[in-house]
Amino acid sequence: MPDFNPENSVGIVSPQTMHFEEPLALDCGRSLKDYHLTYESYGSLNKNRDNAILICHALSSDHHVAGYNSPDDKKPGWWETCIGPGKPIDSDRFFIVCSNNLGGCKGSTGPSSVDPETNKPYGPDFPIVTVKDWVRSQEVFRQKLGIKQWFAIVGGSLGGMQVIQWSIDYPDRLKHALVIAAAPKLSAQNIAFNEVARQAIMSDPDFHKGNYYAHNVSPKRGLMLARMLGHITYLSDDAMRQKFGRDMREGKINFGFDVNFEVESYLRYQGNAFVDRFDANTYLLMTKALDYFDPAADYNNSLAQAFKHVRARFLVISFTSDWRFSPARSKEIVKGLLDNYKPVTYVEIEANQGHDAFLMPIDDYIEIFSTYMNTIANEDGL
Repeated sequence: MPDFNPENSVGIVSPQTMHFEEPLALDCGRSLKDYHLTYESYGSLNKNRDNAILICHALSSDHHVAGYNSPDDKKPGWWETCIGPGKPIDSDRFFIVCSNNLGGCKGSTGPSSVDPETNKPYGPDFPIVTVKDWVRSQEVFRQKLGIKQWFAIVGGSLGGMQVIQWSIDYPDRLKHALVIAAAPKLSAQNIAFNEVARQAIMSDPDFHKGNYYAHNVSPKRGLMLARMLGHITYLSDDAMRQKFGRDMREGKINFGFDVNFEVESYLRYQGNAFVDRFDANTYLLMTKALDYFDPAADYNNSLAQAFKHVRARFLVISFTSDWRFSPARSKEIVKGLLDNYKPVTYVEIEANQGHDAFLMPIDDYIEIFSTYMNTIANEDGL
């Protein structure tokens, strides 16, 4: 096989799976007797084992953050813009790890996994999981990796929520917390979007109350609609106007209900592509985890109280056109930290890409991200 070494990429990477035989207690009152987490890692752990960074992924992402799983891959990992040699999270400097969340469909134990008690897929019987459950499983994962403390934990969107939970639940286990395009809890509007998406899936005739595996079908139409709805919320009005405007696919009105506008074609393409790579039961679980996230609820509904014992130094980044997790929500996080005199840097990036901006190679964003990472690494002698 010829060498495959794209410029500024970690190159070919292979996922690994770690099995855990110790039961994991879950917030819902149930437990997983045993489970496994699939993950990828990039870079090398240094002699002092103090250069490790945990990446927490968002709703529809997974452990494949950077590089390629084979030379035939058309696209690299979902955060290739920010992870790799010389990039903000520099694989020449850090040991970078990302695991697929519990309940996922990319290797970690989830609804499509076989339940050892029934020898059938868990399906709808898989327990509801929360952000706290994910963090709890990641803490066990940290121990098995032999890492005493994460140099940093980084995440965007739902991943950023995991970073917040980490800083609260395990304050001594991370030095730096990078929270990007996130919120301290979902607004009623966001919960409403998630409920519409779930109803689209559950009302699909092929859903079979979540037991569609036994019927050798998948609720593709419902999952496609859920993805189309979600994708609209990830983009800004300006981004959609610039990308599509009111352009017509055939240059004229066709007076029918098939695709007429380019934006319709784009959304259908995104929806169809998604159903081939994601599990509907996992989508239901992930959106519920989003809805339930509210760390302040355990502290008299006070975010300031929730942050009282955090020890990490924070970088909080928001984007001006992100209406799903607006800058105002990031400022709530910042205020909760400042109320406790915790060290925090806040940056609001001018960008028109909407919520998806955190995935984009925006010059100011990449420069600020890189400068911050270089600064804290230099301060720690890494």
